[in-house]
Amino acid sequence: MSRPKRSAPLEELYFSHGEHRLAYELYGPQDGPPIVLVHGILLNTHCNRDIAAWLSAEGYRVVLLDLLGHGRSDKPLKAAEHRVDFYAEQVLGLMDHLGLERAILGGLSLGAVTMLTVACIAPHRVQALMLEMPVAETGVPAAAIFLIPLMLTVHYARPAWRLLSRVMKRIPETPYPLLNSAVIAGRAEPEEIRAVLHGVLIGPIIPSQRRRRHIQQPVLVIGHAGDPMHALADARAMRRHMPNAEVLVARSLIELRTRPERLRPAILEFLERVPRTGKVGGAAVAANS
Repeated sequence: MSRPKRSAPLEELYFSHGEHRLAYELYGPQDGPPIVLVHGILLNTHCNRDIAAWLSAEGYRVVLLDLLGHGRSDKPLKAAEHRVDFYAEQVLGLMDHLGLERAILGGLSLGAVTMLTVACIAPHRVQALMLEMPVAETGVPAAAIFLIPLMLTVHYARPAWRLLSRVMKRIPETPYPLLNSAVIAGRAEPEEIRAVLHGVLIGPIIPSQRRRRHIQQPVLVIGHAGDPMHALADARAMRRHMPNAEVLVARSLIELRTRPERLRPAILEFLERVPRTGKVGGAAVAANS
């Protein structure tokens, strides 16, 4: 695995969204163009920390959010709290908290469909989208085949999952953020995992093609072959559905986080074409965190 030199987040912070407390991290110069990144299902901010450190070194202000039920954020046990459209509202809540009128929004898997949902419900808040491994029409059946048995397992084999959770809590942090993200996910209680999986499955997973066709912002879709849940066909279909979308093909599921050298220049070239407007409101952070 690649181990780039990483900077620590400016701070690990929290904000209130409705009845819940959500966690986020800030990286990079306060006046840099803002980018908000969201993790995949059951993961957390750790999986995006190397990307945040790299982009912040390029002058961007990067915000990492732990969605409800993930990472350091609150973990309600009601499935109804964990719909993708509710996750999109949490992203907008974070932007409001930080005083961000607009930002570049990016996400991995669940994070990608969450950011796509934000672009559909609040297009005026989105400068551009970076969608890594989005789950769409082709991949939804595979997602169900994987997630439904997992949900049933954590429900009916709770003692085994509690034992796994105790083991994971003994594993110290490693130099690898992606591995840390998986370990932290394994520390969750089975009821917390079940609530997230159930909520995502019962709610709307992906905005319709009709709604996606109205997204006018620049969109970079990062896909790869060989994974039926994150089908490359879905990434290429999004290029057809959205008028300003382009596709970057990764060689594997984890290339961007383990061997990113080939992909980074293309991502930076895309970002440089996005108009640089919108700033993180430092006063808002100081007043409300």
